[in-house]
Amino acid sequence: MPKRITPLSDVQIKNAKPKVQAYKLMDGFGLYLLVSPTGGKLWRFDYRFGDKRLVMAIGAYPAVTLADARKRRDSARELLANGIDPGAVKKAQKVAVLASSENCFETVAREWHDKFSGQWSPGHAVTIMDRLTRDVFPWIGSKPVSEVRPLDLLAILRRVEGRGALETAHRIRTICGQVLRYATATGRAERDFAADLRGALPPVREKHHAALTDPKEVAELLRAIEGFKGTFHVKCALKLAPMLFVRPGELRQMEWSELDLDGAQWNIPAEKMKMKIPHIVPLAKQAVEVLRELQPLTGYGRYVFPCHRSPLRPMTNNAVNAALRRMGYTSDEMTGHGFRAMARTILDEVLQVRPDYIEHQLAHAVKDPNGRAYNRTAHLAERRKMMQQWADYLDGLKAGAKVIPLKRTA
Repeated sequence: MPKRITPLSDVQIKNAKPKVQAYKLMDGFGLYLLVSPTGGKLWRFDYRFGDKRLVMAIGAYPAVTLADARKRRDSARELLANGIDPGAVKKAQKVAVLASSENCFETVAREWHDKFSGQWSPGHAVTIMDRLTRDVFPWIGSKPVSEVRPLDLLAILRRVEGRGALETAHRIRTICGQVLRYATATGRAERDFAADLRGALPPVREKHHAALTDPKEVAELLRAIEGFKGTFHVKCALKLAPMLFVRPGELRQMEWSELDLDGAQWNIPAEKMKMKIPHIVPLAKQAVEVLRELQPLTGYGRYVFPCHRSPLRPMTNNAVNAALRRMGYTSDEMTGHGFRAMARTILDEVLQVRPDYIEHQLAHAVKDPNGRAYNRTAHLAERRKMMQQWADYLDGLKAGAKVIPLKRTA
């Protein structure tokens, strides 16, 4: 007659001390506690399936209590009674959990980001991951990507919209759509459910960059720039910003290798341009003078306007705007991007320059009568004259020349 096993008690388990070799404390019906030499206490279930003697791990004490261990043992015995191997069921469940974690939204999103971020600018790649990490992963990151539905995404967008970041909410919808399309293409999702949310958010009102376009105010700004007391290379950037009226990112990333000072020309490569088309900026003699004056200070490095912390990087996005704030101009009055609107308005309304010359110099998409995009050298001779005329006009304003008022249309 087999020896009867006395069930374990919580006190026995707590008081069990490690020995030189591992030993078992039996609870009955195949359940026992294995006490290791290091003091670990592990639940095991000993059973027979077919003609094999098998052991199944149930968990570690005290995370799995005595009562929990008995419930798991009883569940395993119920499977055995129905001709099912409980160990095989546990392995299948573990595989399913692993597959679920590999196909959760966060895993797929990070995989998508790694695959495509090389095609983006470093700053854009960081911004996308920041938005995912802050606004998406905490809510659906652990959810299988195949189970993400419009209502899941809508709840995320509503939270972002609720904090007043409507434009960010629109961008997050786009990002989630790209992740879901990637998941669909790789066989892990049914389709892009973010597409169902078109129209779920209010449209973003177009915000124009603050700009000074009144010649009298522009004259005051130019004199303020001349008296700027900050670092010399930032002052030079401020001087060039109105003369060149390129986008702030293009100005701050200007490289010495792109400049032909003898030929008075700046050749911006396609990868730095918004439209991904190479662009030529003719340099007025005043712009060349500013650059030659700056060259002894930063000409040894790559960037014309290096970051003050590291010459291996260009100055920050906010450098020009911060300088404008130091000079007393608020973000509602003038921005670095506003120099473009300033030039466009005054060149058109005061200096009467042909609009297509201005649009070419702004690097906007301009097409010929046949619908073809002009190349970067289109109207280059005329644009050279325009850029010199513009720089001369700015000098006149700064010196106090008589101002021609804008011709405002009703």
